[in-house]
Amino acid sequence: MKVAIACDHGGYKLKEFLLSKLKDSNYNFIDLGCNSNENVHYPYYSRRVTHYVLNEGYDFGILICGTGQGMSMCSNKNKNIRAALCTDATMATLARAHGDSNILCMGGRITNDKVALETTINFLETKFDG
Repeated sequence: MKVAIACDHGGYKLKEFLLSKLKDSNYNFIDLGCNSNENVHYPYYSRRVTHYVLNEGYDFGILICGTGQGMSMCSNKNKNIRAALCTDATMATLARAHGDSNILCMGGRITNDKVALETTINFLETKFDG
């Protein structure tokens, strides 16, 4: 499974945590930035992940900013993108099972590491109910 992941400065720490925990998993991640906690413009990173999901054959995307709101609003402007802002694993499961979401958005400033990891795994492992 191919997964594109990116963040802005507010999500950098959480993105790095997730990648470190999932590096030996069956998921093939591409890290599209950002690469530090210095201020960046989040729509740039949202557009990068959206492009990979829509045009490069990636199964899913993960976007992390301070709250997740900005990334989800930006990504959802694109046809065939169903970005879900999830604050826990149950929301991620339901977003996939009932909404066929293809991009997970989370808030690096409001989601702790344990919850983010559980949320990510549930999102990636849940099938769409149809």
